[in-house]
Amino acid sequence: MSRILIVEDEESIAELEKDYLELSGFEVEIENSGDRGLERALKEEFDMFILDLMLPEVDGFEICKSIREIKNTPILMISAKKDDIDKIRGLGLGADDYMTKPFSPSEMVARVKAHLARYDRLVGAGQPENDIIEIRGLKIDKTARRVYVNGEEKTFTTKEFDLLTFLAENPNHVYTKDELFREIWDMESVGDIATVTVHIKKIREKIELSTAKPQYIETIWGVGYRFKVS
Repeated sequence: MSRILIVEDEESIAELEKDYLELSGFEVEIENSGDRGLERALKEEFDMFILDLMLPEVDGFEICKSIREIKNTPILMISAKKDDIDKIRGLGLGADDYMTKPFSPSEMVARVKAHLARYDRLVGAGQPENDIIEIRGLKIDKTARRVYVNGEEKTFTTKEFDLLTFLAENPNHVYTKDELFREIWDMESVGDIATVTVHIKKIREKIELSTAKPQYIETIWGVGYRFKVS
């Protein structure tokens, strides 16, 4: 049974989320303060985190950042703030998804299931030994889920690794942001293409010598992105 930690200071919302998730077979824990939520997130084993942004003591951004420093566990951020800057910041810190209040509890459950299913497939399933992609100094070890640039290991979140690997496995193919969102996040894109943009930016910062002149992930203006092999 997957174990989920909800960090939400509005008790009625936290209980609603818990009820819907438990009806779907998940084990759910709730923390109403950011400091306690952060402590449990770092010390205990959970399969997913659902974080509110505006929390007492420690906000959701700081919790997300701290989790990402040591874990690749899926993170869903939830906030009443609809500004794109907050969504971009959250995704940039390593969140896998972002929902704004009010939201459909059923949609939240669907997103949780999608993220957990994909994470289980990619991390839990046995992969072939030494399944490695190497392109001009870039080494992607699919088996160990590790990335090296000119011999130096770079730290990637789950979705960053998935997106880079997908593009590298399909070189010279131009994908739209909508296509990439559906492929990596297992959902139809509904105005969430900022998710792809932020992840591409973070990947480039880690693998490119110059983000202004990328040698791996090329922007095809007006269309999307393409991984170059030469």
